Amino acid sequence: MNERGDATTGTAEPMAGGGTDPETEAFLAHRNLLFTVAYEMLGSAADAEDVLQETWLRWVKVDVGQVRDQRAYLVRITARRSLDRLRTMKRRKEVYVGPWLPEPLLTAPDVAEDVELAESVSMALMLVLETLSPTERAVFVLREVFDVGYEEIAAAVGKTPAAVRQIAHRARRHVDARRPREVVSPGQARAALESFQRALETRDLQGLLDVLAPQVVLVSDGGGVKQAVPRPVTGAAKVARMIVSGLGKARLALTTEPTVINGSPALVLRVDGEIDGVIAVRVEDARITGLYYVRNPQKLTRIASATSLTLR
Repeated sequence: MNERGDATTGTAEPMAGGGTDPETEAFLAHRNLLFTVAYEMLGSAADAEDVLQETWLRWVKVDVGQVRDQRAYLVRITARRSLDRLRTMKRRKEVYVGPWLPEPLLTAPDVAEDVELAESVSMALMLVLETLSPTERAVFVLREVFDVGYEEIAAAVGKTPAAVRQIAHRARRHVDARRPREVVSPGQARAALESFQRALETRDLQGLLDVLAPQVVLVSDGGGVKQAVPRPVTGAAKVARMIVSGLGKARLALTTEPTVINGSPALVLRVDGEIDGVIAVRVEDARITGLYYVRNPQKLTRIASATSLTLR
């Protein structure tokens, strides 16, 4: 980063007069929004930070005085860079060892209170977005999450506004068919998670069966670095027995700690005092329908301090 500022940490070097230059001020004013756009398109905080760096390098070459809407301009740059990276990531995921889950983020309480934001970054919806093509995902995120106009989206993805409308309709229909049927309150999600936590800590098979929905799906991401279930496991009985059997064989000192990941209640699991992974859940009708266990150490770097997210 040059003398204008640091796009990664969100800080800026002061100018001689004690302030910052217009480019830096504009970028920092929208930095949290740009990160949220990139993260929702990519599902990776590390890649989102790289996109912000690329956005910054492009932004400092722009004559800011000629930009009518700085927010829209910055979002467009970020979307373009994210789409390019998303296409590259698609190839990386094809050779990824085992299931791929989004990188979990520790989020502040205000994210959980913003229902729209919390749903948009939830592990459940982020996984649904993984089933879209790169262009469909870009269009869906920009239109449905950030309410960007069709002409702006067209400029970002290199399509006509008419084509973007068709893509948006197709992506919306695809997502609506797969997203959770209802948005549960943080209190309902916490209640289900607390029941799961008690059953997990006590190795209570019946307790797990009581809180897991009949068709619950367990997805585990070890990235080839840590042992994980090689493919999703479906069904309450199978999932519960696998959990209890695995804990029984391991004979390790397991502790669980409630936290808020991607705007929703979650658990941090520690084995012998060391962080083993993060479990996020999808809750419907007061029961858990999705368990997402991220163990890949490379994806656990953003659970120590909160990440600021915003839709505005």
